Amino acid sequence: MPTRILPAGADPDAVRSLTTLLSQLPDAEPVPPVTDSTQLVDTLARLAAESVDELPEVVVVHERIGPVPALELIREIALRFPAVGVILVTTDAGPALFAAAMDSGARGLVGLPLNYEDLAHRVQAAAQWSSGVRRHLGHGGADVLSGPGGTVVTVSGAKGGTGATTVALQLALAAQASGKSTALADLDLQTGDVASFLDIQFRRSVADLAAIADISPRVLADAVYRHDTGLALLLAPGEGERGEEVTDRAVRQIINALRSRYEVVVLDCGAQLTGATAAAVEGADTALLVTTPDVVSVRAAKRTVRMWDRLQIRKAEETTVVVNRYTRVTEIQPALIQRITGTALARTTVPAAYKELQGVVDAGRVHELDARGTVRQALWALAGELGLARAPDGPAHRGGRQRGGDRGAVGFRRRKE
Repeated sequence: MPTRILPAGADPDAVRSLTTLLSQLPDAEPVPPVTDSTQLVDTLARLAAESVDELPEVVVVHERIGPVPALELIREIALRFPAVGVILVTTDAGPALFAAAMDSGARGLVGLPLNYEDLAHRVQAAAQWSSGVRRHLGHGGADVLSGPGGTVVTVSGAKGGTGATTVALQLALAAQASGKSTALADLDLQTGDVASFLDIQFRRSVADLAAIADISPRVLADAVYRHDTGLALLLAPGEGERGEEVTDRAVRQIINALRSRYEVVVLDCGAQLTGATAAAVEGADTALLVTTPDVVSVRAAKRTVRMWDRLQIRKAEETTVVVNRYTRVTEIQPALIQRITGTALARTTVPAAYKELQGVVDAGRVHELDARGTVRQALWALAGELGLARAPDGPAHRGGRQRGGDRGAVGFRRRKE
């Protein structure tokens, strides 16, 4: 059976040369190359969703791929697609980089300029390793290799006060109540309110995971607060200044750890764009942007969508707007908001019924929001629309994308610097 090889690199000439040489290898079947980290992860995720057998045996990553650095990209592939052998092509084939590549999960390193014999040897070794892993997992191991893992949804506010935390909490509660293991992470690192909404005291926060290079299940469990509802909570630090410790790289590792352990991961990203929230939004399966139907909020939503697009975090059509505090008599209707922002639009709107929320918010008991109230019914219906819980009717939401990469976090960091 031919070895399927997926080349990946941003330099067209380098990729063309690599593809030509790969096509000359015995029993090799190069597939169409990808040009950036996001396209590579998306392609692997799509193939894994169909079947593990659809994944290429070998991925060859050129050092100039971007915007995510090659070693970070290799680490993510190794975590999410462990039966794929990854080879790094680089001008620096020294022992230091070789050790770093192996630590990231690469199966080999090939120096530039390319040498046929060296490339053939590395590809063959990676392909044999990949085939061995798949044979091993084929014997009762299907659950170990289940593709990309859990579903990640980010909830961002167009501006402060639009209700993003309420939406995130209720989506997570609905998913948990439907029988799915669910984690809610508060990435509003300086002003996060999830702990206040649930009136809980905690010792560990997301900042405690920021400096850990390899987040094991035990380390993650130590940082997570288990709520009475069954929700796993990863909370924002109590000292806002510690939010600076949580980098985009740390967030990617935290999301991968959560994704591998929980069926649904909801991330409250607040209304401020940082490197951490940029990484979260770009890497999510579905990115929600919460707005209210007033001029100021809609302008803020449009501004946010355009900024995400400029920074290559997320395209407008891959973002879903949720309209909160909606009334039929409001002058700005959801269809108009969709036209203004150019985004997808959630079919479910959340009614303006703050009296239903006021008591539970003040008491820190948002999880006890009246199930008969219009706000909870709408938010749980939204969870069904997104495919996070059993939908009362209609098909699951399809406005997000299948799997994300890490393009935006790097783009944000580069422009910030």
